[in-house]
Amino acid sequence: MRSVTPTLAARLAALVVSAATCAANAQLGGARAPSAGLSTNGALTAHALAQPTGVDSVLNVTTSVDDGGTTIREYTTQAGQIVAYTWSGPTMPDLHTLLGARFEAFQTGAASSPSRHAGHVARGDFIVESGGQMRGYIGRAWLPNALPAGVSIDDLR
Repeated sequence: MRSVTPTLAARLAALVVSAATCAANAQLGGARAPSAGLSTNGALTAHALAQPTGVDSVLNVTTSVDDGGTTIREYTTQAGQIVAYTWSGPTMPDLHTLLGARFEAFQTGAASSPSRHAGHVARGDFIVESGGQMRGYIGRAWLPNALPAGVSIDDLR
């Protein structure tokens, strides 16, 4: 068995910290990190694959599966700005991670929702729709003013 040298261990540690830092910055409205599919806390794990969405190739989609088995799709412009997320699966995704700085405003809006199982929160520059029942959650979050011309949230699945 080959041993890991201190230099190699230091480089690997730096790579993990760098990947976690990039992933932590990938949030609605932010820039997509090159390694956003990697996370030290498992919020978004492997299975990340960028591909054209067919929406006139103006958006890229990166699909990830979180630790709870929920599929999360991140939609980015050609410039790398994250303009939307959609999700479906057996658990709710970590909305704090996905919404970033907008999470507190989302919580405030969600607290005033009459339903605990479905909600529509529109705050300033973003909208979040979420619903479902146990083991069947769906939702989406987006920046309406940042979607490219000709793209509707209904185009994103």
